[in-house]
Amino acid sequence: MDYFKLRKIKKILKEVNSWKDHMAQLTDLQLQEKTKEFRQIFDQMGFEVENLNDYPDLPEVAETGMTFEENARLKAETISKLTGKMVLADDSGLKVDALGGLPGVWSARFAGNDATDLENNAKLLHELAMVFDLKDRSAQFHTTLVVASPDKESLVVEADWPGYINFEPKGENGFGYDPLFLVGETGKTSAELTMEEKNAQSHRAQAVQKLVEVFPTWQNKPSS
Repeated sequence: MDYFKLRKIKKILKEVNSWKDHMAQLTDLQLQEKTKEFRQIFDQMGFEVENLNDYPDLPEVAETGMTFEENARLKAETISKLTGKMVLADDSGLKVDALGGLPGVWSARFAGNDATDLENNAKLLHELAMVFDLKDRSAQFHTTLVVASPDKESLVVEADWPGYINFEPKGENGFGYDPLFLVGETGKTSAELTMEEKNAQSHRAQAVQKLVEVFPTWQNKPSS
């Protein structure tokens, strides 16, 4: 094989491995941030919060549902049955009105099972290439939270964060579709917001607030 071709292949492989390491760190960081957020909420209610890193032998639950609720239920109820504990799971994604709600539950794999954020964003822009007016590019980030507990009907809360899909990516913060998602009428993408600004208004923040409001009543309901 040509020496320069070999060097190029090695460089590509190195970049791919570096990206995989970065994404693994990012995913773990997201999990830790979620855990921290929920720990602040549930500590006040007398609950100790753990995450899946504390249970390395648990199987990975395949997200085979056709809706956000189905996927969140699958994760929460499966792990709750296996551990005998109360479990909170979420499923989130982007819904674009002009695309009939897509990418929806397929947000993370819109451009393919192993798609990167860049590839997913590129596919989204391609799908909207003929939608020229911003008002016709309306979208919502969606989160469904499900709390499951043995012998108890699961608690479900949902929230949407409305906005529009920009014509080009902007901003350096966040992940996923954040660089394309224009927040409401602000003219800023989610990736241009600080973490504090995002956490104060995002779909997940709204869902968590709803959860705080309804959780005590659900908790006090008798088991089925």
